[in-house]
Amino acid sequence: MSFPVIFRIAVRALARNKMRSFLTMLGIIIGVAAVIAMVSIGQGAQVSVQEQIASVGTNLLFVGAGSQTSGGVRSGTAATNTNTLTVEDIEAIKRECPSVAMASPTVNARAQVVFGNQNWNTSVQGVSEQFPAIRKWTLQGGEFFNEADIRAAARVAVIGQTVADNLFPGIEPIGQMIRVRELPFRIVGVLARRGQDAQGRDQDDLILAPYTTVQKKLLSITWVQVAYVSAVSPAATYTAQQQITDLLRQRHKLAGNQDNDFFVRNLTDVAEAADETNQIMTLLLGSIAAVSLLVGGIGIMNIML
Repeated sequence: MSFPVIFRIAVRALARNKMRSFLTMLGIIIGVAAVIAMVSIGQGAQVSVQEQIASVGTNLLFVGAGSQTSGGVRSGTAATNTNTLTVEDIEAIKRECPSVAMASPTVNARAQVVFGNQNWNTSVQGVSEQFPAIRKWTLQGGEFFNEADIRAAARVAVIGQTVADNLFPGIEPIGQMIRVRELPFRIVGVLARRGQDAQGRDQDDLILAPYTTVQKKLLSITWVQVAYVSAVSPAATYTAQQQITDLLRQRHKLAGNQDNDFFVRNLTDVAEAADETNQIMTLLLGSIAAVSLLVGGIGIMNIML
């Protein structure tokens, strides 16, 4: 049987079963689209995580108060009432862990910020003067606060671009006074724009202030929620992680059978958590694609019978 004859028979079969043919095509289209989406989303998520890791450096570590949670790094906001990590712990890490280069205590608060008749609700992060070097954040203008500001719990702030855009449209923000929970703060710097992170969060919607200021004047706490730590090199990251763990267990007087009352994570751990989420999404989309292609295959079989 020649090809033209086969083609005419196929066309007549499709014409006799228009609805069945349409539904079959729809099932195949959905299945193929789901496969393409699955591959694209998986690759996009992987690239996004890799870009995030590259932007902050592979020698970054997170130290947090409380036990480790699954699915990512526990946020400082979630650990507000967990007082198992102190400034003294962070100072000991810098002093006694040879593989650690820098460390910054971090505390977080949400606050309404007011300038004139403009107001904005944002995240206020209390950090040390080493924070921008650890996170590789740069300034668009002004300067970062220094160690003297930390010791004095000075009311100075560095703002992100989103805060600047909403509070100071058309105005130079550096040198201006804002009110954070009714407390006056002087703006000394503006961060360079960073855009969204891998989770879609706006990295420019924040204010940085000395951690001592946020501790004493906004949160009334003495402990630390999270610390950002940089190892002396990417190769020393796991060594630094183990040194920090051993030191904090010793300082917190934890017996051998006691769980840690803190967690130490590196970016590899974070990437693995993101990979786990990506695999779940891939499995879900793969299931949808398989069902759609199966339905389409059954439809084709019925038409051919």
